[in-house]
Amino acid sequence: MFRTLIAFLVAIFLAPSAWAQGYSIQPGDVLQMEVLEDPSLNRSLLVLPDGTVSLPLVGSLKASGRSVSTMRGAISSALAPNFASAPTVYLSVGQLNPITSAVNNAAAQTAAQNYKPYGTVSVYAMGEFNTQGRLDIQSGTTLLQFLAETGGLTRFAATKRIQLRRPNKKTGTETVYNYNFKAVQGGAQAPVIMLRDGDVIVAPERKLFE
Repeated sequence: MFRTLIAFLVAIFLAPSAWAQGYSIQPGDVLQMEVLEDPSLNRSLLVLPDGTVSLPLVGSLKASGRSVSTMRGAISSALAPNFASAPTVYLSVGQLNPITSAVNNAAAQTAAQNYKPYGTVSVYAMGEFNTQGRLDIQSGTTLLQFLAETGGLTRFAATKRIQLRRPNKKTGTETVYNYNFKAVQGGAQAPVIMLRDGDVIVAPERKLFE
């Protein structure tokens, strides 16, 4: 669990760097510029509605549609006549425009909802379960272990007729396994069925005289 958490946090911290490499600058963004050879030029650059930024010693320079790395090179080239050689420029997106920020926040929330720790599979509990819906469980969990861990069955569950429905994405069909959980509770040997990603476990409602 600790290793999974560390891997997730590392991914979060590395994501902005990978994201910035493919991001196209847009009007309303605020860029953070640092010039190693002349710190007095360090400043925030607002991308204007016409897609340009105003640079000291240079004037207007097109920014919209360019990647951060391309824009960094353009700024260095534009400032070069004022230095003995092309200056070293560091550039990052300090703040996104409101529309892009809203889209990214929505995407981040969706990603968080769909995040599944490494080493787990998603299965679905339907019917007379105390806990229904999608459940992320450890890879290698058996059906019997799942029934013991899931929060239990309701008193209306037909424990003789538990079903495991396993979809086959390639053929568009599913295989149905019948599981007599009541017999297992009574001491019968339990067949070892390892759960897979996408399995659906159904606990039907008990009939009147069942």
